[in-house]
Amino acid sequence: MINIRDIDHVVLRISDLERMTRFYVEVLGARTEKEQPEIGLYQLRVGNALIDLVPVDGKLGRAGGAAPGKEGRNVDHICFRVMPWDGELILAQLRRHGIEAEIVSRYGAEGDGPSVYLMDPEGNTVELKGPPWTPR
Repeated sequence: MINIRDIDHVVLRISDLERMTRFYVEVLGARTEKEQPEIGLYQLRVGNALIDLVPVDGKLGRAGGAAPGKEGRNVDHICFRVMPWDGELILAQLRRHGIEAEIVSRYGAEGDGPSVYLMDPEGNTVELKGPPWTPR
């Protein structure tokens, strides 16, 4: 069984980075956490979670197709934090349902750690996120 603890982050595809950042920071009290302009990813901290802003004209944003609107997706993916994390057990559970996936390292609300991407039946991307890697 996969035990979801909470939402780790939500990724929004956006057209106006400055306006969206100002809204989340000034109106909702978020704070800038991490910026990766080379791939077009801007992460804002909200409580224990992140809101990732992905401009549609950046590297990641272009991969999602048309800009948000009638013919384009606004939400790129939803990420669930899984506890306890047992990567092999999770992959086995997914395989039993005909889903092939792999574990890779991705940055989330608690830092870099294991992550699995998969698609739901309607094509929405879901990420299952484990805890941060143990410091060496």
